[in-house]
Amino acid sequence: MSSSGRLARYGQVGNNATPRPDATPDILHTMRFPLLTAVAAFAALAAGAVAGQSANPALAIGEPPPPVASIATPPSPWDDTFAAFAAADREAPPPEGSVLFVGSSSIRLWNGLEKEFGAKRVVLKRGFGGSKLSDCVKNLQRLVIRYRPRIVLVYAGDNDLAAGGTPDDVLRRFVAFVDGVHRALPDTRIDFISIKPSPRRAALVPAIRTTNTLIRDYVDSNPQLSYIDVFTPMLDAEGNPRRELFVADALHLNADGYALWQSVIAPYVLQAAR
Repeated sequence: MSSSGRLARYGQVGNNATPRPDATPDILHTMRFPLLTAVAAFAALAAGAVAGQSANPALAIGEPPPPVASIATPPSPWDDTFAAFAAADREAPPPEGSVLFVGSSSIRLWNGLEKEFGAKRVVLKRGFGGSKLSDCVKNLQRLVIRYRPRIVLVYAGDNDLAAGGTPDDVLRRFVAFVDGVHRALPDTRIDFISIKPSPRRAALVPAIRTTNTLIRDYVDSNPQLSYIDVFTPMLDAEGNPRRELFVADALHLNADGYALWQSVIAPYVLQAAR
C-alpha cells in the first residue's frame, strides 16, 4: 500500500484533517508502523554487522578496525629506484615519443646507453636490477606508460628463468606486457631483446633457447613488435656462451658485450626513432 493509502486508512493528523469513521483509536494500531520500522531498521543493522563479521573477523562487533599499516600494500623493493627516476624526470622532463629501454640489470648497467645510438629522439634508460619480466608488468604505469614512448625495448626474462619460471611463464608475461602497453599506448612499438646466454647460467641455455623461440614466434604475428637476436652472436662455435663478453661474475656484460649489443640493436632504434 502506498504512503497516501496508509495515511487514508489510519487517519491523518492536521488542522484540516477529519478522522475517517473506520480510523482505529487503539494505541497498538497507532504505533504499529513506527514499531515495524524500528524493528526492520534494527534487523538490517544486525544483519550488516553479522555479514561484516563473517567477511572480515577483524571487524567483528565490539572490536576496533585493524590499524592502517596492517592492511597497506607492502612496499616494492624498487620504490627507491622509481623515486630516483621520478626525480630525474622532474629535473629534465622527457618529451613524449622517446626511445625507452627497460628491464633488468643488463639495461641498468649499460653505461652511456643514452648516447649510444645517435638517435634524433631522446633515449631513456629505466632498468632496475634484479627485476623479472613479471616485475615489469606490475610496474607498467611508472615504468613505461607515463613516458608515452615511440618505442620501448625490453630486456627481461633472464631472472624469471633463474627463479624457476618456465619458458611458457615468460611468454605469458611478455604477452601481458604487450597487452598492457598497447591498451594505453596503441601506437607504441615494442621490441624484445632476446635473453642472453651467460657462462654463469649455462645450465639454463636450453630453457633460454626455448623461451626465445616462443617469443620470436609470438612477435612474428604482430607488426608492432620486433624480436632482436643478441643470443646467437653471443655463442661460440661450440654453442657455448662467449666468456670474453662478460665481467668477472660471468653474468653481466663488459664493454665488449655491450658493443656487440649496440651493433645488433642500433638498426631497430634508428628505424623506429626517425
